[in-house]
Amino acid sequence: MEYISTRGSALALDFEGVTLAGLASDGGLYLPREWPQFSEAEIADMAGLPYAELAARIMAPFVGDSLSEEELLSLCQQAYGRFAHDAVTPLVQLDERQWLLELFHGPTLAFKDVALQLLGLLFETFLSRRKSNLTIVGATSGDTGSAAIDAVAGREGVDIFMLHPNGRVSDVQRRQMTTVRAPNVHNIAIEGSFDDAQAMVKRMFSDESLTSRFHIGAVNSINWARLMAQVVYYFASALQLGAPHREVAFSVPTGNFGDVFAGYVAAKMGLPISQLIVATNVNDILHRALTDGDYSAGTVTPTAAPSMDIQVSSNFERLLFDCGGRDGSAMAEQMRGFETTKAMQLTNSQREGAAQLFTSARADADDMARAIRWAHDHSCQVIDPHTAIGLHAAQQADIATSTPIVTLATAHPAKFRDAVERAIGLRPDLPTRVGDLFAREEAYTELPGEYDTVRDFIAERATPAN
Repeated sequence: MEYISTRGSALALDFEGVTLAGLASDGGLYLPREWPQFSEAEIADMAGLPYAELAARIMAPFVGDSLSEEELLSLCQQAYGRFAHDAVTPLVQLDERQWLLELFHGPTLAFKDVALQLLGLLFETFLSRRKSNLTIVGATSGDTGSAAIDAVAGREGVDIFMLHPNGRVSDVQRRQMTTVRAPNVHNIAIEGSFDDAQAMVKRMFSDESLTSRFHIGAVNSINWARLMAQVVYYFASALQLGAPHREVAFSVPTGNFGDVFAGYVAAKMGLPISQLIVATNVNDILHRALTDGDYSAGTVTPTAAPSMDIQVSSNFERLLFDCGGRDGSAMAEQMRGFETTKAMQLTNSQREGAAQLFTSARADADDMARAIRWAHDHSCQVIDPHTAIGLHAAQQADIATSTPIVTLATAHPAKFRDAVERAIGLRPDLPTRVGDLFAREEAYTELPGEYDTVRDFIAERATPAN
């Protein structure tokens, strides 16, 4: 399997190469040169497989020769053996057509664990082959940071520097990052928004003062390997609901567009998905882009769903590239314009291509609270604010009544206790496996939102590539 950049000028890489590279050298994102596809019979044959075996089978075409079948299966079994539920990503029924896909049974209680537990093992495997060191730089609006840190803490050959917007993540999210006391883990709280942190991270990949000394890698969903692992749970849930002989729709709480783009990949591979609903909060750049073609960034509004408080959705570039004819030079020009003006109009081919599968919906604070209350009152389920936004969108969707709608439950409600308590008067408890979180000591560094300051902090502490 060969991977190409959305901006057309970076060298094509194999799976090992894109896993360690993260962002392409031309600033673009990697995608497979062509989408692997499964026949209806091949998909039907996957029904009933344990999650790790299903994951290995779905990811094998993307991995190519970088891992043997035995190596890939072993890594999947290690990654998903740490989950608290044997099904890894269990389905829960809400009513006759609404379902929840619980993605929060990993060690840090968020959907990011499904991909990052595997990604940490992939890093360790590939780095040991190369006898090299990797400096991971990442930005988080909450859940990516803790999941990535848990996945690589104490691993040989890896340093991780995780940026989060100071004061803009929940107390649980922050503590899950800052209480991990491993020598290779560095937490940085910067002044500004998640978009500011993410812009710094992207800039580091093209900063020669760093790249000449360090092998810079990514754990955000700009890393293809992470996004690939998220494709699996679309297959897992759809198979349980009758695929490939029945279509399924998905509603996805969306910030950086990686989770819902994984659903697009599943559809490209042959999974019968009738619709992907992009659910946003009031930071609704993706809703505006998909409904009006207007991809223009505004000011980030802090909300009770901080992982969605984003105005620049990195993975959207992958969809625009794929729907726009896979023209790398045109994509590079389009993105240069956006990076300069923070405004962009989608082309007709991009809009038409996206409309074949995607719809979108926007939820404000009242919509979110109503969805939390509905799930509790009608289905005895306690859900977090992000999941509630997805559920609100699912309930508004114009989809045939015979089609089940699966809302991705992206985080455990105890990660957002204040918002849940405001909605239903119930304060969810942390699971016992993380119950002592607030007794642990925190450690992080506060820095101004200045690129040079953050870059220099990382350069003084990272391990050179070789």
